[in-house]
Amino acid sequence: MNKLALLLTAAVLALGAGPAFAKKQLVIVVKGLDNPFFEAIHQGCEKWNSENASSEYECFYTGPASTSDEAGEAQIVQDLLGRADTVAMAISPSNAKLIAQTLKTAAPTIPIMTLDADLATDDAMLRKTYLGTDNYLLGQKLGEYIKKAKPNGGKICTIQGNPGADNILRRAQGTRDALSGQKGNAALAGEGGWTEVAGCPVFTNDDGAVGVQAMTDILAANPDLDAFAIEGGWPLFGAPQPYRNLFKPLADRIATGDFVVAAADTIGDEVAIAREGLVNVLVGQRPFEMGYKAPSVMIDLIEGKPVADPVFTGLDECTKETVDTCIQK
Repeated sequence: MNKLALLLTAAVLALGAGPAFAKKQLVIVVKGLDNPFFEAIHQGCEKWNSENASSEYECFYTGPASTSDEAGEAQIVQDLLGRADTVAMAISPSNAKLIAQTLKTAAPTIPIMTLDADLATDDAMLRKTYLGTDNYLLGQKLGEYIKKAKPNGGKICTIQGNPGADNILRRAQGTRDALSGQKGNAALAGEGGWTEVAGCPVFTNDDGAVGVQAMTDILAANPDLDAFAIEGGWPLFGAPQPYRNLFKPLADRIATGDFVVAAADTIGDEVAIAREGLVNVLVGQRPFEMGYKAPSVMIDLIEGKPVADPVFTGLDECTKETVDTCIQK
């Protein structure tokens, strides 16, 4: 199904007038259809469909047009839960609390799981399992790389996505804990030698251009900045040329580790940017695997089979030295 068809389907479903499906639907609802990360999940879903054409089940992928449309995602979840042909659902919550409230209101009788992003710990009982990245570990790896490059600490800014997205908040916590050497720090103010500068963290709502502009402003206001921890790859894969333009003047400092940029994901131009030496490390996720595995996990839940909680899909580290062997999504 192409992107236009997905958008039209989402719009029809949001109006509560979606057509009947021929098969039982294993629904994946993502934060937004405008993000290449989620398109990789879509491709995994379609791969499962192609390998299971004779199944009574079908993987159906949808979401709001934009990752900034938190209410739209919640509405799609609500509408699809009201359909008789929806037999299980995997959700990537853009706003964890809003999706939790939607589930409480809808009181679904089908298996619900989370994908890519989880619900808050207090709401975990609303889903059967989480499938995706160990987000705390991802953020921790970003922090460990920065700390190794600059063991004496310095000034840092974290670039984040939606302020209500549980996965991004967990990554940020992992980064702070790794840098400080302590658990549970809020914004760093000297712990472990690291200080988060004014105006940070930056919340981009997963918009790459917003991220690049924010980093431009932060650098202008803080010429002594030492590092960026980019908790999602949005500025690199969403606005690759503006990102390159911003960091080319810092290429020599990045090469020596005097200035450190650590970012999540290996999507789109990110691996090429690593090859160009404009990011020190990428910690890649496996979104295709998430989309491919989700239907099978949902079927296991439907059939009452034991399913681990969580189900982690692993991470891949990519640097300029390892770029030729990086797993690109």
